[in-house]
Amino acid sequence: MPPASSSSRAPRRRPWRTAVAAVVFAVLGAGSVAAGAITAPVAAETVTAAPAPTAPARPLAENAVPASGIRQCSVAEQAGNPDLHTLQARVVNATTGEVLFDRDSTTPARTASNLKLLTAAAALETFGAEYRIATPVVAGSEPGTIVLEGRGDLTLTRLPTGQESVYPGAAHLDELARLTKQAWADAGHTEPITRIVLDSSFFGGESWLPEWDTKGMREGYQSHVSALQVDADRFYPTIEYSGRGSDPVARAGDAFAAYFPGATTVIGTAPEGAAPLAHVSSPPLSDLVEYMLRYSDNMIAESLARLVAIREGAGNDFAALDAGLKAALEPLGLDTSAVTIADGSGLSANNAVPNVFFTKLLRGVVDGDIDMSAILAGLPVAGETGTLRYESRFSGDASDAAGHVRAKTGWIQTAYTLSGVIDAKDGATLVFSLYALDDEPLPATTAHAVDELAAAFYRCGDELANT
Repeated sequence: MPPASSSSRAPRRRPWRTAVAAVVFAVLGAGSVAAGAITAPVAAETVTAAPAPTAPARPLAENAVPASGIRQCSVAEQAGNPDLHTLQARVVNATTGEVLFDRDSTTPARTASNLKLLTAAAALETFGAEYRIATPVVAGSEPGTIVLEGRGDLTLTRLPTGQESVYPGAAHLDELARLTKQAWADAGHTEPITRIVLDSSFFGGESWLPEWDTKGMREGYQSHVSALQVDADRFYPTIEYSGRGSDPVARAGDAFAAYFPGATTVIGTAPEGAAPLAHVSSPPLSDLVEYMLRYSDNMIAESLARLVAIREGAGNDFAALDAGLKAALEPLGLDTSAVTIADGSGLSANNAVPNVFFTKLLRGVVDGDIDMSAILAGLPVAGETGTLRYESRFSGDASDAAGHVRAKTGWIQTAYTLSGVIDAKDGATLVFSLYALDDEPLPATTAHAVDELAAAFYRCGDELANT
């Protein structure tokens, strides 16, 4: 049987996995305000460098960078907007590491789709940017039987070769069928293929969390989690927010069986030691991550989270994600002790991550200490791309920051979130994470309040005051 997935990068080895590293966190000092002069915060963001090949222990965090003077650019008006309800936020100068603005940023809270930044980092660290997910077909145990094995590539499309789905460069089911028929004949089979076993056992457990809203299927941003599906179970493969079904395995099986006239499909598993026949592979992981972040694709996120948990040996269901993703992040030196992971997409209100986690991750990526350019490439650009391309985002009073803020959006009923990078007006590079939270559903106006605050960060740049 061919491997479940193919990669140009061998699985990493972590002989030091159980070693406990000391991570030093700077504590934000109290600022003083006098006659409009604001003392800058004394804490600094710290990013842990990757361990050298000859030193298995993770290095200590960098020393805190001292504060560099008085800052007087206030965002108090925007931060006090009642549409933000409960605000949590953190802004850091990416170059110096200074914490410029802090509001309860060490408290874990609902992340919405900002969690996809964590999922992206865990997947890239685990597999590498060039990794591809394979979908294999193997010989069955009975005459005329083949097994289609789902291994987590939900971008696999049922559109004919030459037509593109919403996922650029996706593998095509018709090509997998062609390769299977050719291999079947080359192996000396004279009987036709009359039975197709659909094996989706690579992912286990429940396919839908109780706290997920079922309107996600109707509105086209979520399907059931399954290792075997085509077009992420969209009714219309070329429409990003096409409605989804409730049985992705059946849709994939019907689409594949159409290339084998008279063949029937059954649910089952591949026999041990089955002879491989053919496989097709997904686009590289870097492309999947970029698409996931740009368009907040929930199903890519859920699939990547499961694949990470499986590789880490944590399991293949929702319950395995917390331990699996945290283990994957260990080599990056990111403290996950305050993190709770319920799913890979952020749709669950039970996810909890402090803002400081995201600013440390993003600063590491910006500085190159964390070598994950796909994360920066995938961030939506305010007013231009992805989930920030809509006219309602960074409009009005926030429009001057359009094109200068690259950030992952997030929304569930009780949270609007935004975390990313700001190319500030004064030339400084800032990393930031902000949450607007409430126990009741938030109004749509909260999104604009979030944008206005991010735009205020853009205007202040390195002169941002922690008032």
